[in-house]
Amino acid sequence: MSRIGNQPIQIPSGVEIKIDKDLVSVKGPKGQLDQKIASQNISLDLSDGILKISRKNEDIETKSKHGLYRALISNMVTGVTDGFSKKLQLIGTGYRAQVKGKSLEMSLGFSHSITVDPIGENKFSVEDQTLLIIEGPDKEHVGRQAAKIRIIRKPNPFTGKGIKYHDEVIRRKSGKSAVGAGEGGSA
Repeated sequence: MSRIGNQPIQIPSGVEIKIDKDLVSVKGPKGQLDQKIASQNISLDLSDGILKISRKNEDIETKSKHGLYRALISNMVTGVTDGFSKKLQLIGTGYRAQVKGKSLEMSLGFSHSITVDPIGENKFSVEDQTLLIIEGPDKEHVGRQAAKIRIIRKPNPFTGKGIKYHDEVIRRKSGKSAVGAGEGGSA
C-alpha cells in the first residue's frame, strides 16, 4: 500500500489545477507546470481545495506509479507557490561567476570563460561572486541545472577546489607528501 500516494494534497489559494484525461496543469504565481499521467489506473479527485489521488486496481505497476504521481503533483504545487532553489559554491583562486542577461558566465581556471544558459524557467543570481543560486518552479529543472554546473569543475578531494553544493562536505585526502614525510629517505 502506498503511504505517500494516499496522502491528500492541500491546494493553497491562488493556485489553479486543471485535470484533463492524462494531463494535469498547475498554475500559480511563479508560473505554470504540466505533468502527463500515463497510467489509466490512476484517478484524480479535486474538491474543496484538496486533491486526492487513488488507484483503480492493485497491479504492481499501478502501485508504484500511485506514489510517484502524488509526489510529482505535490512538487508542482510547491513549485508554483514557493519555488525551488539550489546553492552552489565556487572554491578556488580566481573562480567567480556573474550573471549576463539570463545566462551565467563563470571563470573556473580554464583558458576561457564558460557560459551556461538556463533550463526552462530557471533564474540565476550570484552573491559575492562565489555563491551561485539557481531558482525555478520545476524541481527537476533546478536539480538538473545544478548538477550540470557542478560537473563542469567537480570538487577536487586533494585541494578542495571546484564547484560544490553549498551544504556538501568534501572529504579531503592527504597527498603523497603527507604519507612519505616521516620515513626519512631511501637507501
